[in-house]
Amino acid sequence: MKKIALLAGMLSLFFVVSTFGASNYKAELKIASATSMEHTYNVGAQYFAKLVEEQTGGRIKFKLYPDGQLGKGERELLEALQQGSIDIYVGSTGPLGGFSQSMQVLDIPFLFRDYAHVDKVLDGPIGASLIADLDKVQMKGLAFWENGFRNLTNNKKVIKTPADAKGMKIRTMENPVHIQAWKAAGVNPTPMAWGEVFGALQQGVIDGQENPVAVILQQKVYEVQKYLSLTQHVYSPAMLIMSTKRWVQIPKEDQEIILKAAKEAAIYQRNLGRQNEEQMLTELASKGMVITRDVDKVAWVAAMKPAFDAFSVQFGKDKIDAILNTK
Repeated sequence: MKKIALLAGMLSLFFVVSTFGASNYKAELKIASATSMEHTYNVGAQYFAKLVEEQTGGRIKFKLYPDGQLGKGERELLEALQQGSIDIYVGSTGPLGGFSQSMQVLDIPFLFRDYAHVDKVLDGPIGASLIADLDKVQMKGLAFWENGFRNLTNNKKVIKTPADAKGMKIRTMENPVHIQAWKAAGVNPTPMAWGEVFGALQQGVIDGQENPVAVILQQKVYEVQKYLSLTQHVYSPAMLIMSTKRWVQIPKEDQEIILKAAKEAAIYQRNLGRQNEEQMLTELASKGMVITRDVDKVAWVAAMKPAFDAFSVQFGKDKIDAILNTK
């Protein structure tokens, strides 16, 4: 009888743990970005939210805060993420280098050949190592998403070579790798939070900026910039990142659901920009932008080579070669 009673007690305890464990966890999480609701970040975030809500039976819900509602720029949002005042960040990895130095290796110019190369690197051991490094700075990397290959815009003239852009004031992200690369090319880089860029372009404080095609269209950069050069000088990843302070509160079963949804949504989000890029370029042209495709890539690579060589010393030639040689 004692054995039966003990077994009954254990079964009862198991029932209690099962009933009041992960299945009863409820939360509404804040997802913040610096971009418009139409940007692929937020379209992807909606898809991610839908996946998690469906797989948790609505126990975990999300509220999106686009357009820098919770912080002017991505750096400010990342600081808020560390502090736990927002739960999830979706945005470029550019400012992440200021928090986790190893992430800066991804910002080296002309590091990635094409999108297939990107996927092999970011979804493989190199990407996993970079995500793991974020644990040290109170951030839980969920998955690499995508901003895209960055291109140069300006309001003065057609640019094909670095010589054409010499001395221009170009807004860059607050990222030391980007700044050093532009200086090497003879451009005057001006780091600035994204929320300030449109006004600075409008007022002529800066001559241009650089961003992927999707950002140039969806953030209406065409309203204050005439010329777009498809330099594709840097591939800009993005990330979905959760505050560690929030992550540790979530039961393991729900953590697994969130991670799986983040990776599934990554594929969806990356494809949004890739499939529609030509259509977006056509739309930009219809809005008056002069698009230059025949950029002298050889000249740009040569101009930024001194910075590339310096980065090999800073980040380790072996790490850079591992990325370059990924097939």
